[in-house]
Amino acid sequence: MTTPVRSKSVQSERAVVVGVLLHAPVDAHGPLDEIRGLAESAGAEVVAELTQRRESPDQTTYLGKGKVTELAGLVAHHDADVVIFDNDLSPAQTRNLEQELKTKVLDRSEVILDIFAARARTYEARLAVELAQLEYSLPRLKRMWTHLSRLKMGIGMRGPGEKQLEVDRRLVEKRIHDLRAEVAEIHGRKERQVAARQDHMTVSLVGYTNAGKSTLLNRLTGADELAADKLFATLDTRTRRWKLDGWGPVLLSDTVGFIRDLPHRLIASFRATLEETRQADLLLHVADASSDLVDAQIAAVRSVLADLDVDEKDTLLVLNKVDAIDDRERLEALLDRYPHAIRISARSGAGIGDLLRATSDCLGRNFGDVDVRTSAGNGRLLAWLSAHGEVLSRHFDDHSVTVHCRIPAAMLGRIDPAEAEVTPHDPLGAAAPDATPTTDSPATPPAHADSTGTP
Repeated sequence: MTTPVRSKSVQSERAVVVGVLLHAPVDAHGPLDEIRGLAESAGAEVVAELTQRRESPDQTTYLGKGKVTELAGLVAHHDADVVIFDNDLSPAQTRNLEQELKTKVLDRSEVILDIFAARARTYEARLAVELAQLEYSLPRLKRMWTHLSRLKMGIGMRGPGEKQLEVDRRLVEKRIHDLRAEVAEIHGRKERQVAARQDHMTVSLVGYTNAGKSTLLNRLTGADELAADKLFATLDTRTRRWKLDGWGPVLLSDTVGFIRDLPHRLIASFRATLEETRQADLLLHVADASSDLVDAQIAAVRSVLADLDVDEKDTLLVLNKVDAIDDRERLEALLDRYPHAIRISARSGAGIGDLLRATSDCLGRNFGDVDVRTSAGNGRLLAWLSAHGEVLSRHFDDHSVTVHCRIPAAMLGRIDPAEAEVTPHDPLGAAAPDATPTTDSPATPPAHADSTGTP
């Protein structure tokens, strides 16, 4: 029996989508909505659907034997070109299903990788996708293609030689090794690039795919980035200056959208692209409030953030698209579940003022209210404090000066202890008759300068 020829894209193919619901509630809403959206994003036409509830997947075909027969009937009736599972299949399960169904079978991870491959625009994103695809494909070489190289039998190639599959595997393993090295180099370069921005406050937009992050970036910064109503419209991190009142320029980054069961290989490959998220001072978790699966989507994003080791970072939950909710009771129930969330509509601008105030308050928690005592002649440190913090008062005493200021906590470690003594501000003991106030409103967050100097 000949294994069906497999391609790397589901463009213009007729697809049957299948979902095996493991431990799913009986009233699960639209269990195949997401995989249908993924299939359509990849270019397929969904012609039929099939679901089965099981306690555990069948080791041979994932589906039960009766459902495989039913699925074969659907494939034949609709003349389907591909069957797409909303589950991750083992290589053996995929091979067995293809032999039973006489057609191509793709699992969830393979479709996501295909979409990423089609949407990747930058060199960095293309490398990350290629690495993830090859790592996924390596254990599946035997059934996916018969050759990867131009090596053919002929003069000089007669004799024992290597089997074609072994040659293919060596080629793929070498390519994976090369890609890992290149991606690691890009990651290191990205880390240095992001670290160089430490003199600015940074905010990163994270969230489920198609939650409205790019629309919100455009609303807040006046940018004109692509904001399409489709899955994974954004794959490359985009950073823009955001004029947040009281803070000067804040760097706002839009990142790739997350999704349930995002392949771990993809997360690992995209670590360089997600470096802004790892280094951000604050995360704005944007969720689609109008989605029936909003709770599951919020949980999925939190799971990916945990995989990136950034789940402990300060995060504001932003419920977007609230203007698309017609049911008042449903909206109130959502707000009861997430009482601290900010309600907005990135498209209309509703609630943006609340978001600005909440963001400013959260960023303010990362500041230290301190007294810095140094020599009165240390003009370089005094200028640095003015550039990177908010100087509230100065108190001169003999040959020294004590500066009461607000400064980012991350900056405090850059003050040389040999040059200055830094202590938490004591409002009862710091005031002196000759203190010189420099501002009337200590509650106002500092406006950051563009200077990158250090004391």
